[in-house]
Amino acid sequence: MEVLNGPLVDAHCHTVVAADLDLPGFARWCTEAGSPDPSYVDSQVGLAVRRWCPPVLGLAAHTPLPEYLARRAELGWRAATAALLRSAGLAELLVDTGLDGLPLKDFGDLAGAPVREVVRLERVAETLAGTDAAGFADGYRTALHDRVATAVAVKSVAAYRFGLALPPDRPADADVRRAAGTWLGKGGGRLTDPVLLRFVLWAGVDTGLPVQVHTGFGDRDLSLRDADPALLQPFLAAVEPAGVPVVLLHCYPYQRQAGWLALVYPHVYVDVGLTMTHLGVRAAAALGEFLELAPLRKLMFSTDAYGLPELYPVAAAQFRTALRTLLDGWLAADALSTVDAERIAAGICGGTARRVYRVPARP
Repeated sequence: MEVLNGPLVDAHCHTVVAADLDLPGFARWCTEAGSPDPSYVDSQVGLAVRRWCPPVLGLAAHTPLPEYLARRAELGWRAATAALLRSAGLAELLVDTGLDGLPLKDFGDLAGAPVREVVRLERVAETLAGTDAAGFADGYRTALHDRVATAVAVKSVAAYRFGLALPPDRPADADVRRAAGTWLGKGGGRLTDPVLLRFVLWAGVDTGLPVQVHTGFGDRDLSLRDADPALLQPFLAAVEPAGVPVVLLHCYPYQRQAGWLALVYPHVYVDVGLTMTHLGVRAAAALGEFLELAPLRKLMFSTDAYGLPELYPVAAAQFRTALRTLLDGWLAADALSTVDAERIAAGICGGTARRVYRVPARP
């Protein structure tokens, strides 16, 4: 399928670390565990990095990691980063700017592709620590309105801050004011109050932009059982009349629940970012589970890469390999036509993301 050799729309990602890395530093960015233990590169991610990245820097596939890192250091982080990002074959990058890293323009220059911002809802609230409780709600709405003027989506990380079992209804103004008073009285900081998390989530819906929601696995700040996308069902039902797309990110190990939600709610979409990167040779099995129930036009690719530029080509290569494996198997079983296979691949590789996020294809 020729479309699998073409450019991808990375529908959710982050910027990269602007530094040369030793082995512990490299290992730290290979994992969601939050530790510099080098054993973390002895994993599906580490194997995938050694499979896909050395050839980009002029080495043989499966080159031992010390040799790879020596070559990386010889080139310098900037040249290595540019080579790795561009090798992923990305046509557009939709970047969550809620984490620290390279400025958006610098990142786009290295990637050699257009970058578009995804605004993190909680991060906007955390910039308002100097306001008072009475003015917090209006101040947040104004700040968010200004931030999304050129953005393509907003994103919530409520899964990290409280969990996804939030009450679905929009909080009352009086409740927001009381919660803001408590939070601001403690100096603001990390937003974890469930009333305020609901408030910013609904404010995101009010922008009319697609709302990305972190679900499934992440680092150990997360309670995995509280990140099951099935917990969002009441909220998804409540927001359906607004007609705003809600995109479930990552999802693993709850990909089947996410696929079901995409099936039963017309405004729900599923993004496979992070999962393809971390599962290595098992990526095709998980991708198949996403596709068991999710309508085929409601699944989209992303890398969810952060920190290591290596994670971009790894995610892209493993996604292409996994989708080709699946579709080739379906073709061999006469489950679909070649025309159908090309159409499905085109949607997942970028067509669905362009439609949902209103990102037109370049001439």
